[in-house]
Amino acid sequence: MEFIIISGMSGAGKSRAADVLEDLGYYCVDNMPVALLPKFAELCLATRGRYERVALVADVREKESFDELLQALDNLWELDCTYRILYLETDVPTLVQRYKETRRKHPLAEKAGSIQQAVEAERVLLSDIRERADFVINTTGLTLGQLQQELYKIFVGPAAARPLQVNVMAFGFKYGLPIESDLVFDVRFLPNPYYVAELREKTGMDREVRDFIFRHEDTQVFLSHLTGLVGFLLPRYVDEGKHNLTIAVGCTGGKHRSVAIANALAEFITEQGHAARLLNRDVEKGV
Repeated sequence: MEFIIISGMSGAGKSRAADVLEDLGYYCVDNMPVALLPKFAELCLATRGRYERVALVADVREKESFDELLQALDNLWELDCTYRILYLETDVPTLVQRYKETRRKHPLAEKAGSIQQAVEAERVLLSDIRERADFVINTTGLTLGQLQQELYKIFVGPAAARPLQVNVMAFGFKYGLPIESDLVFDVRFLPNPYYVAELREKTGMDREVRDFIFRHEDTQVFLSHLTGLVGFLLPRYVDEGKHNLTIAVGCTGGKHRSVAIANALAEFITEQGHAARLLNRDVEKGV
């Protein structure tokens, strides 16, 4: 069983780190009472593989029993439960600013005279656990995406690419904008197969409709610009930590032009190494 202890400074991003590990398949528990840690480890071991990857957040919110954490960690070794410690820290000015912005109360605020004193006292209190840490990440100046990158390097590998699920949705403006869309492109300027009698009842998935749409120069120019823009954006969305992206392509009824363009865009995205799912929201409406 892989056991990860997430600890560090309050406000340094431990909960965010737990969210990332949860996405990686870890069973995560935030702020479990330290006294329960060995018993919880026993239960996980007893499940015989049900909880193979576990991450626990432990910090100074357990003010009166934080020293017990070190003893609890020693008890884990006695149980033959190996673990690694991930420690997150941030410089004092950044932590003070974060607490001022969020207006949350520091766990040591009652005993300290100011936020800065509370942060500095916490750093001293956590010094022993930091010494034991297998990994230390300083989150000063890191975005969520950059923190994810650091965690992926540690727990997945430096060459691992983070998955981005891209939904490419064809829709009709007459039925309303998709509320889940991140990017919306309007292709109503393209020649409309609806006005060609033999194409009206077909869809953008049919070869005849696609041939009609793509034989026009405007379509080729637009698709070139669209794929260029999307190709530029995708790796940057990955770097920023985005896991899901919905690109909506709309025409009047969502049956011809938007479907053909969305299909071509989905093929391009797949070629770029991302998972693309094509959704034709309105293609059956009005039939």
